[in-house]
Parts: sequence; structure tokens; C-alpha cells
Amino acid sequence: MEKLHHIEKIEFHNDYLILSVDNKHYSFPLSEISQKLLNATEIERNLYRVSASGYGIHWLTLDEDLSIDGLLKLRQYDQPSALLQ
Repeated sequence: MEKLHHIEKIEFHNDYLILSVDNKHYSFPLSEISQKLLNATEIERNLYRVSASGYGIHWLTLDEDLSIDGLLKLRQYDQPSALLQ
């Protein structure tokens, strides 16, 4: 199976999803991408699976799915953010 995206890092900082994919760094306010993630506990946010193809991220306990392509359409490539340091 060919990978659509190489996801290097997924983490949360306050109410932001920090994503490193295909050697680029992005940050997404949870309020813009998912009310479920915004309202989730830290434990719930960190219980995710990345699809084998790199297509998306799934949170079973939250019944939430985000596609990487959908997220990337929301953001241009961000310079490495202070949130990542």
C-alpha cells in the first residue's frame, strides 16, 4: 500500500493540534477543526490511530475522524512554530 502522507508527529498544545506531516509543520486551532477534540480530555485526545496509508487520524473513543488532505487544505505551510519548541 502506497502512503499518501508521512505523519511524523501529532500532539496537542493547549487547544491546538500540532501536526508534522511530509516534513512540514502545521498548527490548527481545535475550535476550527473539531468540537469533539476541543471538548475532549488530554487522555481522549491522545488515544488516536493514524491510518496505515497516512490518509487520516481516527479517535475511536470520540468517534472522530480527520483527513490529512482536509486539514492541509485549511492551512498553508507554517514556519516551525514556537508551539513546537
